[in-house]
Amino acid sequence: MKVDIKKVIGSKSPALARLSLLVNYLRRTVHEEEINRILDMYGGRPSVEFIRLALREMGITYEAVGLERLDPAGRYLFAANHPFGGLDGLMLAEKVAGRFGDVRVVVNDLLMNIGPLRDIFIPVNKHGRQSVGNVRAYNDAMTSDIPVITFPAGLCSRRRGGMVCDLEWKPSFVRQAISTQRDVVPVFFDGRLSGFFYRLSNFRRAVGVKANIEMLYLADEMFRQRGSHFRIVIGDPVRWQTLDDGRPAREHARELKDMVYGFKE
Repeated sequence: MKVDIKKVIGSKSPALARLSLLVNYLRRTVHEEEINRILDMYGGRPSVEFIRLALREMGITYEAVGLERLDPAGRYLFAANHPFGGLDGLMLAEKVAGRFGDVRVVVNDLLMNIGPLRDIFIPVNKHGRQSVGNVRAYNDAMTSDIPVITFPAGLCSRRRGGMVCDLEWKPSFVRQAISTQRDVVPVFFDGRLSGFFYRLSNFRRAVGVKANIEMLYLADEMFRQRGSHFRIVIGDPVRWQTLDDGRPAREHARELKDMVYGFKE
C-alpha cells in the first residue's frame, strides 16, 4: 500500500509521467516518502483510526466545539469552509465519526490513492465528467443515515483583497440536502496556508492559467502544519425544511457561508 506519484500522474497524463525531473520534483513536493512511511506504520488500521494516528504522528491536535449538541440519530450534511484543502476534512471526519460511528467525506478523486481512506471518501472528479461509480457512491451516501461532510466551495480558500476566505459556495449541496431530507450543519475552521500558496494562486489567475497548479502544494502545506492545534466550531443544524422555501438555492448557500464565517472569533 504505497502512494506512487508517477502512477497518479500517468493516470491523468501519460506524457507528463515520462518527465522524470517533474516526477521527482512532485515526489518531494507531495512528501511521497513521508506519506508512505505513515502508510507503512498505520495503513492496516481502520480509516478513522488511521486519521487519528497519522495526525498524531505529525503532532497535530484539534477539538470540535459544539459537536456534542447534535442528535446522534440525526441525518446531517456538514458544510464547512475549506482553508486547508485536505487537513480540515481529515480532522472533521475523525470527530464526526467519533460522535456518529461512521462518516463519508466528499473529496477530489485524486485522494482515492490513499488506500486506508477509500471507504470513507466519496470521490468527485474536479477535471471532467463524473463516472457512473462516483455518482452512485454519492447518491448512496446521501440517501443513507451516515453523516456526510462536504466543502461547498469545491476548492480550498484563496486570498482575495488581503482576506483569506472561501470562494463562492456552489448551491448544489442545498438542493441535495432538501432532496435527501438532511439538515445542514455549518462548520468553521480558523486557519490559513502559506503566503507562497496564495501568491502562486493569484499569479496563476492573473496570467490567465486555468489549471489549478497550486493544488500540487497542498500536501506540503499540510506537513507545514506540524505541531499545530486547531479549533473546529460546529453550529446548530439548519433544518432542511427551512431551505425548501422557494428561494433560489444560491441564496441559501450564500447565507450558510455567511453563517459559517460568523463563527470566527
